[in-house]
Amino acid sequence: MENTVYNFSAGPAMLPVDVMQQAQAEFCNFNNLGVSVMELSHRSQDFISVATQAEQDLRDLMHIPDNYKVLFLQGGGRGQFAALALNLMGKNAKADYIVTGQWSKSAIAEAEKVGQVRALDGFVKAENEQGPRALATEWDLDPNAAFVHYCINETVDGIEYPFIPETGDVPLVADMSSTILSRPVDVTKFGLIYAGAQKNIGPSGLAVVIVRDDLLDQAFPNTPAIMDYAALAKADSMLNTPPTYAWYLAGLVFKWLKRQGGLTVMGERNKAKADLLYNYVDASDFYSNSVHPEARSWMNIPFQLKDDSLNEAFLAQAKAAGLVALKGHRLVGGMRASVYNAMPIEGVQALVDFMDKFAKQQG
Repeated sequence: MENTVYNFSAGPAMLPVDVMQQAQAEFCNFNNLGVSVMELSHRSQDFISVATQAEQDLRDLMHIPDNYKVLFLQGGGRGQFAALALNLMGKNAKADYIVTGQWSKSAIAEAEKVGQVRALDGFVKAENEQGPRALATEWDLDPNAAFVHYCINETVDGIEYPFIPETGDVPLVADMSSTILSRPVDVTKFGLIYAGAQKNIGPSGLAVVIVRDDLLDQAFPNTPAIMDYAALAKADSMLNTPPTYAWYLAGLVFKWLKRQGGLTVMGERNKAKADLLYNYVDASDFYSNSVHPEARSWMNIPFQLKDDSLNEAFLAQAKAAGLVALKGHRLVGGMRASVYNAMPIEGVQALVDFMDKFAKQQG
C-alpha cells in the first residue's frame, strides 16, 4: 500500500488497522441502534453485552482460570502502582520489588507510601562494569512478604524477562503493561497481573487487572472504593461509569487477536520481528544495542547511531519515509522502535531497509 506510515510509538501505540476501521464504521451507529457505543449507558444490556464479551475473549486468549477476577479499570498502569499496594498490603504491609528500570522504580514510589518496601536488584553484577548486565534469576526474598513485584518489560531501556521468577508461596505480581498479549503466559504463576492498555490492548486511560480470588481480602480498610479490587469485582468493574469506549475498543482488539490465531501465533510473529531488527543491528558497525542479549525486549528495541550528531537527520529522514515515533526515551537517548502486536513485520523490514540506506549514505 502506498503512503503507508508505520508508527513505532512506545505508547499510546498503533492499533490494528482492522480494529480502527471497524470502530470507524460503527462510530455513529453501533449495532443499528442509531447511537455510538460511547453514548450507551454502561448499565444498558447493549453495553453489558460488549463488556461481557470482551472479558470472555480475554479469558479465552490468556486461558484465565475461573478463580481469577478480570477487571477493566481507569487510571492506566500508573494508577495500579498505588491500587495494588493498597489492595495487597493491608494485612501485611511489606513487599519485595525487583528493580530493572524506570517503571519498577515508579511502582516502588507508590508502594512506599503505604508500607515497607525492599528494592531488589534485578541484575547480576557485570564482569565488565561498562558492559551489559544479565538479569538475575535468584534473590534473597522475604518469605513473609505480601507479594513480590516485577515489571516484565521495561519500555525505556528495552529490557524484558524471558522467564517467570520463582517466588515460592509469596504471590507474584507483574506489571505486564507493555508485553501482555504478545505471547502465551501461564496466568496461574501469578497472584496478580496488571497492564495499562495503550500498548497491546487498546487506547490509553484503561487498565486491565487479573487478580486471584484469595487476594481480594487483603486491602487496607481505608482503601478508596474506586481502587478497591473486591468492590470493583463485585460491581463487575462498574462501581462508577467506566471508560466505556476504551473498553469497547479493547474488545475489538481481543477479537482481532483471536482472528490472527491467538497468542501462540502472535508470539511467533513478535519473535520474528524482534529477531529481524536485532540481527541487523548486531551485524552493523553503524548501529548498536547495549542490552544484554538474554534481557532484550521483543516489544521495545532501543538502538544507538555511532554518531549522536546524526540523530536529528535520521529522525527527519525516517519520518519522510513514513517511519514515525522512533526517538528514544529522554533518559536513554538514541532511537527506540516499539513493535507491539499491531506492527506488521513489513513495518520492521521497512525500518531495517531505511537504516541500511541511511548508514550507507553516511559512509
